[in-house]
Amino acid sequence: MKPKLTLKKIAKELDVSISTVSKALRDSPEIGEETREKIKAFAKHYNYKPNNIALSLKNRKTKTIGIIIPEIVHHFFTTVISGVEKVANEMGYNVLVCLSDNSFDKEVLNMEMLANGSTDGFILSLAKETMQKGDYHHLIEAINQGMPLVLFDRVVEDISCDKVIIDDVTGGKKAVQYLVDIGCKKIALISTVDYVSVGKLRTKGYKDALEENGISVNEDLILKIEEMEDSEAEIEQFLKEKDIDGVFAVNEHFAISAIKTIQEQGKKVPDDVSVIGFTDGELSKRFIPSLTTVSQHGMRIGEESARLLIEKLERTPSEEEYYKTIIVETGLVTRNSTKLKK
Repeated sequence: MKPKLTLKKIAKELDVSISTVSKALRDSPEIGEETREKIKAFAKHYNYKPNNIALSLKNRKTKTIGIIIPEIVHHFFTTVISGVEKVANEMGYNVLVCLSDNSFDKEVLNMEMLANGSTDGFILSLAKETMQKGDYHHLIEAINQGMPLVLFDRVVEDISCDKVIIDDVTGGKKAVQYLVDIGCKKIALISTVDYVSVGKLRTKGYKDALEENGISVNEDLILKIEEMEDSEAEIEQFLKEKDIDGVFAVNEHFAISAIKTIQEQGKKVPDDVSVIGFTDGELSKRFIPSLTTVSQHGMRIGEESARLLIEKLERTPSEEEYYKTIIVETGLVTRNSTKLKK
């Protein structure tokens, strides 16, 4: 009996990427003819039957939805999962959770697995590597095969589907405006690289707020972090001997690392430097000093995402296709890491 193959096994055997295998089996012109034919011949020889998106659950329902998140280190994603589960369970659906680890290949494999008779639709926040590559063929294929998809938090305009987001630009502006209002003039930004949509948008909010208050943007006061694992050391090096009176960080982990570094330099938070983060998680509440932060309302994002997906799953086939984008308002939660307004 010939072994059952998966995209991952074919990729390993032929020493190509999972994306290449997926595209070759769909006759994508992006893959050279020789490579395409070799992959298709190998798949045919081993009687490979695509169990992925193209053969997903078009004709039967599992009453289960899948959610794929890029990482679990952020409290935000756990609150989104809670929101999804709350609404899904109330409406008679189960939830399967997968982790992409910010890997493009793992995101593709997760979608293949969830579409293999396990789920009726997806809720997904894009992996960092997927956004860097700009390769969304697996998502577009899912939509084209009639499998509903809702993107949240990290989204791209290239994909026509339902989306639940916050206004990241406005959230960033709120944070920086508060720092300006309490007297900060030399405000540092700790962000992600630009291809991660939320970091890019929150950076825009930071710059817009400074410019609207007549403060020049100093690129030397902006740090863009590539890898989460290296962030603490990068932040420590970045803030070393920086003459600043405020910090805006695009997540709570960056903000906490900034506070620790500032304190280790013998400065006081907030007396010498005020710090604002993003995402109102447990770290923000329990760290000393407690962190002023922009709240993303992850629970509500999860609830809205689940409602949108289930609404699509339960509509009649004759209904006209349409997509919604729901914008969840941010709020600023003031705590002890910033000075009080006078």
